[in-house]
Amino acid sequence: MFDVGFSEIMVIAVVALIVIGPERLPKAARTLGHLFGRLQRYVNDVKSDINREIELDELRKLQQQVKTAATDFETSMTSAVKEVETGVRSVESELNAAAEAAPGTPATPPETPPADMLPLPRTVAEPAPQEREPVAPAPAPAEPARQASLPGFERG
Repeated sequence: MFDVGFSEIMVIAVVALIVIGPERLPKAARTLGHLFGRLQRYVNDVKSDINREIELDELRKLQQQVKTAATDFETSMTSAVKEVETGVRSVESELNAAAEAAPGTPATPPETPPADMLPLPRTVAEPAPQEREPVAPAPAPAEPARQASLPGFERG
């Protein structure tokens, strides 16, 4: 801020000692210290307020960008939905027109089960489900195996 050297500070201190006097100099220095502290706090408050306003402005810009992106996405999705709906309606009208043009055919096709629900052909090696024998569970060991003890540490 100011470029004040040590020699300039000494000159100011000597002049203050002569002008103010040794009795009132400590009180004046204390008052100047308090005023200087208030000035620093005020400058810091102003700086923080300015930084806060800058951040708020940036957040407002970001919010506006997100809103425009959301509205653009919404309009593109609604147009895509409308295109799909018109395509479905056109196919539906074509199917209705085809059904009305052929009066001897049934309106709904006969139901056939889906391919994944049809039974699979059995192989010769695989027995039918009712021919399989139940598997007996393995017998549980009567006593767990014991680990050999180390010499000098026999179990009692």
